[in-house]
Amino acid sequence: MIIFDRKKELNAFTLEKRKKDCTIGLVPTMGALHSGHISLVKKALSENDLVVVSIFVNPTQFDKKDDLEKYPRTFEQDIDLLKKVSNNIVVFAPAVDEIYESNVKSASYDFDGLDKVMEGEFRTGHFDGVGTIVELLLKTVSPDKAYFGEKDFQQLQIIRKMVETKNLPYTIVGCPIEREPHGLAMSSRNERLSKNTREQAGFIHATLQAAKAKFGTNSVLEIKDWVKYEFENHPLFDLEYFEIADEDTLTPALKILDNQKYRAFIAVYAEGVRLIDNLRLN
Repeated sequence: MIIFDRKKELNAFTLEKRKKDCTIGLVPTMGALHSGHISLVKKALSENDLVVVSIFVNPTQFDKKDDLEKYPRTFEQDIDLLKKVSNNIVVFAPAVDEIYESNVKSASYDFDGLDKVMEGEFRTGHFDGVGTIVELLLKTVSPDKAYFGEKDFQQLQIIRKMVETKNLPYTIVGCPIEREPHGLAMSSRNERLSKNTREQAGFIHATLQAAKAKFGTNSVLEIKDWVKYEFENHPLFDLEYFEIADEDTLTPALKILDNQKYRAFIAVYAEGVRLIDNLRLN
């Protein structure tokens, strides 16, 4: 496995691969890899000759310094995990200064309102940071396709909007959420949970599934009130938000309209760890 930490060296390598008509997939990660990441890598490998996995904890997308400092960093384990998957993986693991060239600052984007709700409401500047690093990685790697998990569905839609707005020549591929046996959406943050809380966190997905069962017979307000009540009566979890939104525009729904796709979005705190999830409703 080849590991690059310099953009120039990675560019030279991918350019040589391009000359041989190799297709390239990109899987951007912040490390602390788990089965969810590996599912993205395997999907990318099935559709490309070569896959670049970036491992970079991006400081500009963290709205809280404490969250950035506590984010798990497991580089050696990440490399060992990737080595077991394929020899056609290249790792790009740059330092902050290499990516940002001593100007650690987000660019400003117009995401057409996709960034103003849910995560955007609670995480100031988060999506400008996401847009910045994804655009930098896309332009550095120049992949045919880039792969993102649907756990961060709002992020996925925002990246699609950025690529569309800037007319970037890359295909963005969304991949299904991978879950732990008890239903919790796989996330690097799960490592910060105690064993008991991690096992009981399947409650989040179970609540989304119950909300889906109510969808179509109960009103949006009734479902939201029910979810709020469920979390108010659970000792381990604090609900930050639950929203039912249009899947394409992410506009929060007031009532259910025919011929529109809806998705439920949720953010919950457990032991100080912020967990997000979502589920298509129809």
